[in-house]
Amino acid sequence: MIRTTASPPPASPSSPGRVPWWLVVSAVVLVAVNLRPGASSIGPVLAELQRDLDLSATVAGALTALPGLTFAVAGACAVALSRRTGIGGAIACGLALVAAGLLGRSLVTSAPVFLALSVLALIGMGIGNILVPAFVKRHGGERTAALNSVYTTGLAVGATLPLLAAGPLTEHGPGGWRSALGLWGLAAVAAFGLWVVVAARDRREAAAGTRVLLRDPRTRITRSRTAVALALYFGIQSMHAYVQFGWIAQIYRDGGLDQTQAGLMTALLAAMGIPGGLLMPAVVARSQHLRTWVVVLGACMSAGYVGLLLAPSGLPWLWALLLGVGCFSFPTALALIVARSRDAHVTAQLSGFTQPVGYLLAAAGPFAVGALHELTGGWTVPLVALAASGVILIGAGLVAAAPRFVDDELAGRPGTDHPGAR
Repeated sequence: MIRTTASPPPASPSSPGRVPWWLVVSAVVLVAVNLRPGASSIGPVLAELQRDLDLSATVAGALTALPGLTFAVAGACAVALSRRTGIGGAIACGLALVAAGLLGRSLVTSAPVFLALSVLALIGMGIGNILVPAFVKRHGGERTAALNSVYTTGLAVGATLPLLAAGPLTEHGPGGWRSALGLWGLAAVAAFGLWVVVAARDRREAAAGTRVLLRDPRTRITRSRTAVALALYFGIQSMHAYVQFGWIAQIYRDGGLDQTQAGLMTALLAAMGIPGGLLMPAVVARSQHLRTWVVVLGACMSAGYVGLLLAPSGLPWLWALLLGVGCFSFPTALALIVARSRDAHVTAQLSGFTQPVGYLLAAAGPFAVGALHELTGGWTVPLVALAASGVILIGAGLVAAAPRFVDDELAGRPGTDHPGAR
């Protein structure tokens, strides 16, 4: 059974004693741009790391797989941490780990220590991944969709900046690849300082709102079909994202493009995350045809893979654009975590269930595609499988986008219609 503890409604962002709106926005911007560089900054300098730290190919491969696995494990612990420290305090702790890990690994000369510090930083990022949506839910008020757009766009910017800066920093920076990696540790220090202030200003956070409490330990969030569908939706889109960053450039090169052209197509795909982050939270909050959007995004994903299969060098920019639009499913999934829950504590629980599942699939996807490629000696079977998974993405998205709240499903109440759920 489930009971709820009633308390006054959450205050608006401008209420006395609460975090001011300008500080909320600043905090979300800074944390968003710090939740991806620790992972995306590795790829451009991987060759230099292998040379200077004597990394084997196996260890280098493990390094590229660490984000998905670590995000999944850390995410599963984030909600428990937030119960002790509050949401803002837990995010600040996560940023402290990010700063320590990224700064530390830019100074070491030992491969095992480098890996350990990378894991430390990724744990901090995983905590932020889970809890920032709950912070957005708690402080967004009527501007939740706008704040969600700030967050998801910041994630895209944070993933893209290291790709652009790695070359110049490695070539001209005082420490080579160490400058390219250490810079993001300094950025995390700045974010940590601001979040300490946020956590201190938000002392009533843990006590506010209506918290869903489980009397029966057998009552779990998996009893919500919306939560299960959203976990699958987030997982499938995460798998596509990691597969694309890991393999799309090689697929283009095997299809006839040179290295520069393949890199440009990958960059075009990645850059689509910025308009997606700006657009989709507003669509989720306001569109009367959200499930139509879900179908269109999944269809674009599948069409992009079919194009790569049939004519990879014919219209390469079109396939990259289609896959990029399909990846609008990522900000859609993050926005649905907020939109399909009423209370910030339920948002945290939903995020803590949805994202670890997603990142486990994200870690498995690139390995599975690589294995299929090696087993079959080509890209036909992997691309057909990826295109087919777009159908699963659509099916899960249709359920997740239905007009229901996870809070109601956990409490055994009928679903409640609301804008953007049709």
